[in-house]
Amino acid sequence: MGWFTCIFFTLLAGIKSEKQTCKVIGQTGFKEFSKDGDLIIGGVFSLSSRRKLIDNGYQALPYAYCEKLNDRELKFARIVMFTVEEINRDTKLLPGLSLGYRLYNGCGSENLIRAAVEAVNGEDSKGCADQIQALLGHSSSGVSEDINIILSQLSIPQVSHLSTCACLSDKRRFPTFFRTVPSDRFQVIGLVQLMKFFDWRWVGIIYSEGLYSDEGTTEFVKEAEKEGICVEYRLPHSNTDEKKFLAIAETLRESSSKVVLLFLSLFYTKSFLSKIETYNITGKQWVGSEAWVTQADLASDKRKNLLQGALGFALPQASIPGLGEFLLSLKPSDKPQSAIVKDFWESFFDCSFSPSNTSAMCTGTEDLSTVSSDYTDVTHFRAENNVYKAVYLVAYAIHALLQCHNGSNPTSGKSCVTKDEVRPKLVLEHIKYVNFTTQSGAKVFFDENGDSVAQYDLVNWQIKDDGSVEIVNIGQYDTSLPEGEKFQLKDNTRIVWGGNSIEVPRSVCREPCPPGTRKAINKRKPVCCFDCFECPEGTISNETNSPDCLICPPEFWPNEMKDQCLPKPTEYLSYKEIMGALLTGFSCVGVFLSLLTSIIFLTHKETPIVKANNSELSFLLLFSLKLCFLCSLTFIGRPSEWSCMLRHTAFGITFVLCISCVLGKTIVVLMAFRATLPGRNVMKWFGPTQQRISVLTLTLVQVVICVLWLTTNPPFPKMNMKYYKEKIILECALGSAVGFWAVLGYIGLLALLCFILAFFARKLPDSFNEAKLITFSMLIFCAVWITFIPAYVSSPGKFTVAVEIFAILASSFGLLTCIFVPKCYIIIFRPEQNSKKHLMGKIQPRTL
Repeated sequence: MGWFTCIFFTLLAGIKSEKQTCKVIGQTGFKEFSKDGDLIIGGVFSLSSRRKLIDNGYQALPYAYCEKLNDRELKFARIVMFTVEEINRDTKLLPGLSLGYRLYNGCGSENLIRAAVEAVNGEDSKGCADQIQALLGHSSSGVSEDINIILSQLSIPQVSHLSTCACLSDKRRFPTFFRTVPSDRFQVIGLVQLMKFFDWRWVGIIYSEGLYSDEGTTEFVKEAEKEGICVEYRLPHSNTDEKKFLAIAETLRESSSKVVLLFLSLFYTKSFLSKIETYNITGKQWVGSEAWVTQADLASDKRKNLLQGALGFALPQASIPGLGEFLLSLKPSDKPQSAIVKDFWESFFDCSFSPSNTSAMCTGTEDLSTVSSDYTDVTHFRAENNVYKAVYLVAYAIHALLQCHNGSNPTSGKSCVTKDEVRPKLVLEHIKYVNFTTQSGAKVFFDENGDSVAQYDLVNWQIKDDGSVEIVNIGQYDTSLPEGEKFQLKDNTRIVWGGNSIEVPRSVCREPCPPGTRKAINKRKPVCCFDCFECPEGTISNETNSPDCLICPPEFWPNEMKDQCLPKPTEYLSYKEIMGALLTGFSCVGVFLSLLTSIIFLTHKETPIVKANNSELSFLLLFSLKLCFLCSLTFIGRPSEWSCMLRHTAFGITFVLCISCVLGKTIVVLMAFRATLPGRNVMKWFGPTQQRISVLTLTLVQVVICVLWLTTNPPFPKMNMKYYKEKIILECALGSAVGFWAVLGYIGLLALLCFILAFFARKLPDSFNEAKLITFSMLIFCAVWITFIPAYVSSPGKFTVAVEIFAILASSFGLLTCIFVPKCYIIIFRPEQNSKKHLMGKIQPRTL
């Protein structure tokens, strides 16, 4: 605006009373249509859309005139006339009062502001007293912003039918601005919800110069970020800069986003499509703003494939009875003084009212229904309904202002006013509280920002087989509905997608991170271009785009996909597995061999070789060996409280019983062959009774140790989850480690004592003693259990149990083999050697 606005502020600031007059400096004469009435409504429309400046060679004041007729703006102006006539015919609304109008034409920001000032200033003959009560317009947000800066100083209400910029909702800057079209903020939120609904997370934006697109795209980016939608590029479109357009075309061709938001005014959309159609851009899903998305005439033959499947929010469709007939009934003879109507007529029918060699003569009776243009399109009323509502808005505000009940106005509570006392400031106060429904069924009321309720139709461009365009309503967006219901698609509605896709296009920078991975933001890229990392060992993610991986509970472990925690498999030495079955088999073999040996000894108990080797201790040893083999079976199977206590105590007691027997046999041999004086019967000190007592006493010591262990801190079943991460080891915890090692230590002490005594007796005669056999068997026994300790400590899981069973079986087989197999061999295969004569013959005289 600059200097021009400052001049108008100076001129208009003095409008305080009807007696004052003022004069506009510069160009005037923008009024095109008018009608007298008791109260006047003003309107500013761009009936011409291009402004041309004549500088007059600087010899006179510059003059600007408008060219390039705008059919759509003519329709808006005519709707004002239709609505005023309809209101004047209504006997309930403004009874006894007539409305008039003054409609002005302008093009370009400066001329439009001059037109608005002329509307406010009134007729020159009447001066400033001939005021309008409200100003309708303009279609452009930028122009409406400039106009309202002037009108706000004068408290004149302004009602726009198409100025959608969210910036105009700022009541501190634009206190007198209202609109019957939703703010772009609502459209932007709807577009973001549309993107979110179809999971379009990676989009491009092409916008035009001007307040409408700048503010709209900025707001879209902010709202999109809140929903995790990223903008790959945001490119401004200019009608004049070809280099910028080449960059746009190249970006469209190379970009990975499939969805492109065209946030353009209708004028810039036409320019953009006319250029882009030559670049063969395919595979894009176009999403349009309400400014152009219902303009079917945009789809020329070359653009049909380009715009196929385009989506966007449009102003809701409305039915206004009688409006179509009114628009098509226009004749130049109705407005004989209007030059612009004749210009439009000549444009519609390509004729001329003046003799011309290039055009046919206009008769003025041509039929408008045969013309295809924005003006003659009366099949759908969308933006037109906003103009209709804007006129009714002012009428209802004046109607409310003139109401009187008991000497005061029911709306404001102030004193009643007459039609002669109506002023724009009073109308402004009542506009804020207006709430009505038009004859077309549209509800009109405003929030605290002067914005009306936002309702949109979601439309889809569908090109038919005959090449015609059908813009199909496939859904709605209504801000008056509860959250979660604002955006709705119609059921069983066919949707055509861009790029000839038969499915909903995918437009993401990165596909969502599947379960089993976590989402990580890449600081060098937009938030939608995240990275996906596999969940670390022991963790899962069971949601798409999970920001973190969850640790499974101790008893659970992730499955292979790492999207579910499954119970860990439990491991213990079982009879069903090969190792358990083999150990069980060896244990049974040991019991069988021990039993077989017992049978052999029992059937040959009267033979010299059995008698000579202390048959009572031999049978007790064989019995203890059977128990040793059997106790290994308690280590196999699922651990329980009883099995854990039984396995260690049974093992400890039976092995002490076994070693006690061997120790008793060793002592007997030593005492029999180490007597220093002849004739002294030393065996009376270690006879059968003493042998039994010694075995019992040594075994009772182990029993006491086991009892103390079981009563203080016994073994118990335990789930070991530390050794393996992916499975649970079911084992018997020792309870008291001291008790366990005391049991083993006592066994080891007896075995070591037995080994030492047997070692001393190793050179005694072979025929009557077992010293060598006992020595060798104790050597095996000690070697097994010495190697058992490191193997037991280092073996994992069920192998710990297997090592312990192996040690039990190996030491038991060692005793059975070394002590009893040679004797059984003689009994069965060398019976001739099983005689007293043979045994006595081998004894060498001992030198005393």
